[in-house]
Amino acid sequence: MAGMQQVQNLSMQQMLAPQLQQSLQILQAPILELRNLIQEEMAINPVLEEERTEPTLEDRQSERDEFQEEFEHLAKLDEEWRDYMSQNSSYSGRSQEDEERRQFFFDSIATNETLQQHLMEQLQTSDLSPEQRKVAELIIGNIDDLGFLTVAVEDMSQNSGVALTELREVLEVIQTFHPVGVGTRDLRECLLVQLRRLGKGDGMEYRIVDKHLEDLGKHRFPEIARRLNTTPEQVQKCADFIATLDPKPGQLFTPDMTNYVLPDVTVEKISGDWQISLNGEQIPHLRISNTYKDLMSRDGNANDVRDYIREKIRSGKFLIKSIHQRQQTISNIASEILERQREFFEKGPTALKPLTMVQVADVVGVHETTVSRAISGKYMATPWGVFELKYFFTPGYQTTGGETLSNTSVKNAITELVKGEDTRHPLSDKEIVDILTERGIPIARRTVAKYRAEAGILPSNMRKSY
Repeated sequence: MAGMQQVQNLSMQQMLAPQLQQSLQILQAPILELRNLIQEEMAINPVLEEERTEPTLEDRQSERDEFQEEFEHLAKLDEEWRDYMSQNSSYSGRSQEDEERRQFFFDSIATNETLQQHLMEQLQTSDLSPEQRKVAELIIGNIDDLGFLTVAVEDMSQNSGVALTELREVLEVIQTFHPVGVGTRDLRECLLVQLRRLGKGDGMEYRIVDKHLEDLGKHRFPEIARRLNTTPEQVQKCADFIATLDPKPGQLFTPDMTNYVLPDVTVEKISGDWQISLNGEQIPHLRISNTYKDLMSRDGNANDVRDYIREKIRSGKFLIKSIHQRQQTISNIASEILERQREFFEKGPTALKPLTMVQVADVVGVHETTVSRAISGKYMATPWGVFELKYFFTPGYQTTGGETLSNTSVKNAITELVKGEDTRHPLSDKEIVDILTERGIPIARRTVAKYRAEAGILPSNMRKSY
């Protein structure tokens, strides 16, 4: 008997595992990924169909009236246009000038031109010979999207059989193409080419880039000034000018890779109260097709057909239930975030409070790992911008006054201190620690350094201006 019970339990586990795996996948999926998962499931499960609201008779009559009104308006405009043309004796179709102007308009429409296409167009108008153009095409083919030559000319010569001197001559021509700095082999050469084109080939900026680029990157202005027998203030001016150059000349032609996110939750104040709404527009609303329900109720169907339909209906119902559970879980977590972070929604990120997943899990009635899966890759739209849900979960500090501050609030405080500092005497990490301690925020120096780095703030010696 015990053996039979073990076999039965094992069988149930094997049956439930795929469904539980699907349920977790649905919970973790961001909204656009969830939509794709649902569409894939609809493609393989014929009993699933999307709910669609049928228009009423009043809606259909209104659509017909609007169409008739629009049609009559367009017909009237067409009649007036014909009358005008028949009265205008000078009109006789498009003239050659009109056609040329029209073609110029279409030719002027901007397209997503690649860097390689842009260089090839300039190559066609260059003074290079046909043989040199073939060499130029070889070089252009080895220029990456940022504008840099990815293969050494020595290797290119060895692999192609083209003389090294000829490759270098053609490369010098390509380096005169737009964008300025294209075809160079590293950052140093890229900046030097741009400085020469700007007439600063003999200037101090050129010498700094040529001989002291590493020190420039580390803001060692006094060291550079000592070697060039000048002042740190003069090096600072040169550095400011060098900063206006383009370190990635080909980036102008790189497609915009901005990632757009679709919030799962929106929090907004309506009639004085904060309200939460889930984004359900991107999620298909599913139901079990009545056609297959009717097939199940017929007596004439074979057992294997009935078993197949029954299994598909069971799978479809589980999918629908999992989607509903996902939405409900996200809604409950978002409600608790709103409750715990109300000051954030009223005042902004500086008022963010410490919050852990355990605290939310206890209130929502789920495990901490469920909260972690539910907030993964999900976003919330707020009056202060769109934030990832995990943004609202952060440990914090206990101030000497008994208040609690989140890590994000402390980071914002450090950022504000640096923004307001005297750039001639920037705040050191130790000085930031002292200021925060005076404000009742005990914090270690290494923590300040960590938060400063995470905020993209340079050390004090690299923030100093002369």
